[in-house]
Amino acid sequence: MPSARINRLEERLAWLERHVTEQDKAMLALNEELARLRAELKKFRERPAAGSENSDQPESDDRPPHY
Repeated sequence: MPSARINRLEERLAWLERHVTEQDKAMLALNEELARLRAELKKFRERPAAGSENSDQPESDDRPPHY
């Protein structure tokens, strides 16, 4: 009887260890994606500021093709 209980506990422990490892991998992937998205957002925020510095130049490339 005690060996069956120990086996169940070992199975549960193995499952929990595997689950924690999978969660760690998922958190690492989410952290990497968050860092990438933050860098992309920073680029988008800087883009209008860079465009406003050259406001005295004509923006001929930004006009729609039907003009």
